[in-house]
Amino acid sequence: MHKEIIGILLVLSVILTGVSLLTFHGSDPSIHHLTVSGDIENRFGLIGSHIAGMLIGLFGLGAFWLPVLLAIGSWHFLKNRPTQPLYWLPVGGTLLVIATGSLLAFQQDTVLLMGERFPSGGMIGALIKSLLASYAQVTGGQIFLVTLLIIGLVLVTGITVSQVFRFIHLKVDQLGGLVIRAVQTVWTWIRQSLFRRREQKANTSRRLPKAEKKPKPEQKKNETGKTAPALVPGPPPARPALVKKKSTPDPQVLLKGSDGYVPPPESLLSMVQNTASKVDADTLSSQSRILEEKLSDFGVNGAVTAVNPGPVITTFEYEPAPGVKITKVVNLADDLALALSALSIRIIAPIPGRSVIGIEIPNIEREMVGFREIVTSNAFKRCKSHLTLCLGKDIIGAPVAVEMDKMPHLLIAGATGAGKSVGLNVMIASLLFKSTPDQVKMIMIDPKRIELSVYDGIPHLITPVVTDMKKATNALFWAVREMERRYELLASVKARNILQYNKKVGQLPLFPEASESPQPDPLPYIVIIIDEFADLMMVSSKDVEVALTRLAQMARAAGIHLILATQRPSVNVLTGIIKANFPTRIGYQVSSKIDSRTILDTNGAESLLGNGDMLFLPPGTSRLMRIQGAYISDDDLQAVIEFLKAQKPPEYDDSVTQAGEESNSSQPGSSDEDHDAKYDEAVAFVARSRQASISSVQRHLRIGYNRAARIIETMEREGVIGPQEGSSPREVLVADLDERP
Repeated sequence: MHKEIIGILLVLSVILTGVSLLTFHGSDPSIHHLTVSGDIENRFGLIGSHIAGMLIGLFGLGAFWLPVLLAIGSWHFLKNRPTQPLYWLPVGGTLLVIATGSLLAFQQDTVLLMGERFPSGGMIGALIKSLLASYAQVTGGQIFLVTLLIIGLVLVTGITVSQVFRFIHLKVDQLGGLVIRAVQTVWTWIRQSLFRRREQKANTSRRLPKAEKKPKPEQKKNETGKTAPALVPGPPPARPALVKKKSTPDPQVLLKGSDGYVPPPESLLSMVQNTASKVDADTLSSQSRILEEKLSDFGVNGAVTAVNPGPVITTFEYEPAPGVKITKVVNLADDLALALSALSIRIIAPIPGRSVIGIEIPNIEREMVGFREIVTSNAFKRCKSHLTLCLGKDIIGAPVAVEMDKMPHLLIAGATGAGKSVGLNVMIASLLFKSTPDQVKMIMIDPKRIELSVYDGIPHLITPVVTDMKKATNALFWAVREMERRYELLASVKARNILQYNKKVGQLPLFPEASESPQPDPLPYIVIIIDEFADLMMVSSKDVEVALTRLAQMARAAGIHLILATQRPSVNVLTGIIKANFPTRIGYQVSSKIDSRTILDTNGAESLLGNGDMLFLPPGTSRLMRIQGAYISDDDLQAVIEFLKAQKPPEYDDSVTQAGEESNSSQPGSSDEDHDAKYDEAVAFVARSRQASISSVQRHLRIGYNRAARIIETMEREGVIGPQEGSSPREVLVADLDERP
């Protein structure tokens, strides 16, 4: 009750002094002036006229600061602000009032304001003016008073001079950015206009000779005027030119594929409509001041030096004052989240290579990052690798795309509903947009049976989506043997990795007898995707760990890469051996700091916001990168899958999931592989054509690469063909099918 009464009295004092000063009239009675007749013009009558006369008589126009100062003091009192700013308010207010009146007194003795003559500085201002003019001259006195005025403003408002300069600098940068973007937009529009005009002229010049071949029928229809023939051929060239312009991308895309394969067009993806409004500079400046005030309340002094707004979070670069420990700021994360009413706050202390602390505060409105926006970005198009993955946007809104062959394997973890499955779909869709089935093959293991089953039937798959855990283990061991087979091929042409091998395959001088034997086909990349790694480890952890360790350590050069995802990042799932061979990791929101340290070796993932908010650990560095993951809807994903299924059917290899059984019967005495339905046909073809290569058998029998390779290995074991000797073709040892051993 006591506080409310004081607050009401303070508000009354603001109204009383403000209205009294604003309705001051020189003819009203006051302590300096007595009147005997006439009405009182002041709105507060005799009391108001005496108050206004006394204040203006003492301080001049500087008295008008008093209601403002009282209003600021009332605000601090009623808002439960700390008492420390109130100590400086009277000091700063006194400097403001006296300095303002004295400065105006240097200009002239009285000022006409609102139809009334006011003394510029009052008695105190006139006295200080005469003292400064005598001892410091006019110029020195004015400089001294301006300094006092600035000090008074700093003490009253709490806004420092450095903050004012940073605000001006921010506005200048924003204005410069607007000017640059405007110039770029105008220049782009001019270039496009000139290009369209030049293209229309070229199309018209190419079409006019074809139109001139049929002038007579047009002249018969338009014998009344001579201008009709010139007008008739004009419009038709424009429409065919437009149709050709739209259809030109199709032939270019066909060149990228093989056997008429066309990668999915970007038009299959829908544009994401963002309703979130962008944060303006005034809001960012206000948030910076609030952050500084909150940290000051907790005893941490410093200043915000830069602000980086992003699609989901805004990063404030905070420079602490000398003597402030970083740990003190880090320990205030939860307190700041409570004080700023934020979901969670992540503190980067310090930002690597900088003398500032990064404070990431969630935006009030989140921006959704569409998959189409990343696929059409320059960041994705600049990547030349067939294993390019779209991730999303970083904290400043720049698209992020990475090349998986440089990782070379990826480990993903996140709690349920954090966006892990959507992120995995985005990565798979990135591979489908960037590569053809001859360039990238996939093995998908889906223990949950619902996440990856939609991809069944796409031409990039080697085998149907594996849902049985025993078959999944067999698929991993098949990948190990495929890796060893590829290393033998690399050694035969003295190539260090799959890129060099594919490059040498296309060079005829490396194969001197290429005229007698077809060139080997390039090896495709193989990406193994496991959606729930924990379930696979529960079935056969030792076998899985052995296979994954061998693949992670050796498979990079052979073009085999792994993507492991799990929602349970515990130490019994992500063992030390597995983590050591997966330097590239993505952590979505997790439930505890322990899970965050398990997946990323540091805290931070527990403070993420979910819905695609991730921390990305690039290869070869310990610096985490915060990214808002891209989003692809189920409809868009289904449209891409249906488009791919219509292109060509998949070429499945049944041995992938039976690799465990083959490993027990792959000795020379085994006859399991001899029962291939097309083995006799392959032997007859090799004997007839004298060409014993995997690619020739694959093309003639129209079977998969791996099946053809097994048939060739069986022929070598049975003595139908000779062994591989470097880059030379194999020797055919039989003349027909009946002569085989």
